[in-house]
Amino acid sequence: MNTSMINASVTMGQLQHKLDTTANNMANSNTTGFKSRDVQFSDLLFQQINNKLDGRNEQGRLTPAGIRSGSGARVGTTGLNLEMGALKTTDRALDLALVKPELFFQVQGTGTDGEDSVEYTRDGAFYLKPGSAKGELDLVTSDGNAVIGQNGPIRIPENYKEISIGQNGNLSVTLDNGRIINSGRLALVEAVHPQQFIAAGHNFRIPAGVNTNQVVRAANPGNTDLKQGALEMSNVNVGNEMTEIVNMQRSYQFNARTITMADQMMGLVNGIR
Repeated sequence: MNTSMINASVTMGQLQHKLDTTANNMANSNTTGFKSRDVQFSDLLFQQINNKLDGRNEQGRLTPAGIRSGSGARVGTTGLNLEMGALKTTDRALDLALVKPELFFQVQGTGTDGEDSVEYTRDGAFYLKPGSAKGELDLVTSDGNAVIGQNGPIRIPENYKEISIGQNGNLSVTLDNGRIINSGRLALVEAVHPQQFIAAGHNFRIPAGVNTNQVVRAANPGNTDLKQGALEMSNVNVGNEMTEIVNMQRSYQFNARTITMADQMMGLVNGIR
């Protein structure tokens, strides 16, 4: 197998990763709070082939001398796009939208070892389900995971009449007898290095072995901005993603054509008598 076939085959495998990422973005274009990802490529090792220089022809040359024979491209980084999505008004008390792009809700998830772990999400579509204690309801996500407050999971009395959530995440519950009680505050966090997040479904998780404080920190209540009765939609730009898919398909076809042409050239060489 010659160098051109190696380069093309390696690059095609990496282009497939880009296609998968773009397709995932498009599939979640209507997912609440979804953040798109973008793949960046980098060169693999290349071989420098020096040639004999002619001083008369080198005057004014800007490019490096010699020939660089590469080994293809690879996926360098898969960046997380934290740009805000559009806010959709729902007028539903348990729909919450984070107005600042660096803020996240904390919810309980299940780790790879089956134990409970903390996950981070921008999806503020919350619900109530019967809690472990009689007469209480748990605030949960659409997947049934408990929403974490500053003092643990958020629990609301079963005989509530109205739920009000302030911009700082403080929950005030009006009971059916007219009494107002405080049911805690959402434990919002601020992402310090969000590119270290790893995907956990539509949520995010901190990789094992990484200090939590290196990725997120507790949000200052005076610096939070939360809107009740609204949801943040996906930040996927379908037009851009369609353009990326067309570009990737063309690049994939170009590299496939490279392998075909190299195979034809080797066939011609082998046929010489």
